[in-house]
Amino acid sequence: MEVKRTNGVFMHKILEEKKTDSNLIGIGCFNKSLDQQLFSHCKEIYLVSEAEKRNWQILPRQKYPMPLIFHDGRLAFRPTFFATLAMFMWAPLGFFICIIRIIVGLLLPYKVSFPILAFIGIRWTLSGPNSITPINNEKKSRGVLYVCNHRTLLDPLYISMAVVKPLTAVTYSLSRFSELLAPIKTVRLTRDREKDSKMMENLISHGDLVICPEGTTCREPFLLRFSPLFAELSDEIVPVALDLQVSMFYGTTASGRKWLDPIFFLSNPYPYYSVKFLGKLPTSYTCGAGGKSRIEVANHVQTEIAKALGFECTNYTRKEKYKILAGNGGYLRD
Repeated sequence: MEVKRTNGVFMHKILEEKKTDSNLIGIGCFNKSLDQQLFSHCKEIYLVSEAEKRNWQILPRQKYPMPLIFHDGRLAFRPTFFATLAMFMWAPLGFFICIIRIIVGLLLPYKVSFPILAFIGIRWTLSGPNSITPINNEKKSRGVLYVCNHRTLLDPLYISMAVVKPLTAVTYSLSRFSELLAPIKTVRLTRDREKDSKMMENLISHGDLVICPEGTTCREPFLLRFSPLFAELSDEIVPVALDLQVSMFYGTTASGRKWLDPIFFLSNPYPYYSVKFLGKLPTSYTCGAGGKSRIEVANHVQTEIAKALGFECTNYTRKEKYKILAGNGGYLRD
């Protein structure tokens, strides 16, 4: 830790909570009084001069001791003085534009809203064999299952816009406010495997379905472990690779208010989404006709999406993410 000023009460509180151990390293500044009680618990003490601090530089991501996979907070930029000033100057206009974007997305048909949203800064691109013509499954008794990685709660909406028809999305946690705003049908999963499986079986028998098997969002170029629950629902599986770019605010949170997620995302000056359809999953990689296990199917879909995005697959789960960032199991906080 770097100590710029000492505070006896603060130091005492740290020691009371037993946050120190024999491996603690203290970093102090020259010409600063050191709290002997705190630093007596440090194994090593380093003194840093102001001249040395001025030479510090941001460490490139490729030089991190460990990959940065999870982080929280709303700011998507380094809060320098001028960047922070620009944010405060933009915020009132950004909130106004956010409201306009929400109204346009809710009230207007897709083909009408596309050019208007583009004019007010919403950028997105489509690619892949199904980006223009949706899969024709009118003669089939079951719908198409679109399986995507999870970047924000707007993922199903962008897939729905891409196929130019309303879809049903299943979610692990969605605030009531977001449910009210959603222009497509959303259904909450119960985290009970049998109940969720039956519910999704019923949903896909009535139309196309979107699911994010990660169960939670990930901001960095990594994919969390895919839940295999979707694999046995249908052989009509279409993987979709999603990515986005924001310049000011993150539209996700683990410890904050989730109902603010769409507001923060749509308050960015030029939010960008990339939607890439990877084509229908080959029959040989399905549970029904292909005879694959559900875990094999889930891992294959995860790998294909990761390849398309240039991301890295991990074995981290939704529960582990929330334990790290929020100290809970991922229960919704409206």
